[in-house]
Amino acid sequence: MEIGHNWHKWKEILGAAVGLGEKAGMENETINNAAFRLGDFFANNFDPANDEQRLMKELWEQGNDEEKKTLASLMARASHKANHH
Repeated sequence: MEIGHNWHKWKEILGAAVGLGEKAGMENETINNAAFRLGDFFANNFDPANDEQRLMKELWEQGNDEEKKTLASLMARASHKANHH
């Protein structure tokens, strides 16, 4: 699958999922764990299409689980905010 075409779609889906989780009253920990699993899937199954995506993948691969959870949380928060502006 060509990630370049799906990068923005993936961010929209992640942001929408975070919004739904918040509306459903899910705890941030649950939302962050879901974002972590999505981030892991994303990093393991898609090739980066640009420098930004390569950087995200590099950071993901270098991080330990706690750092990956932080990165996933930040990505989820940024995606959710982007969907509301």
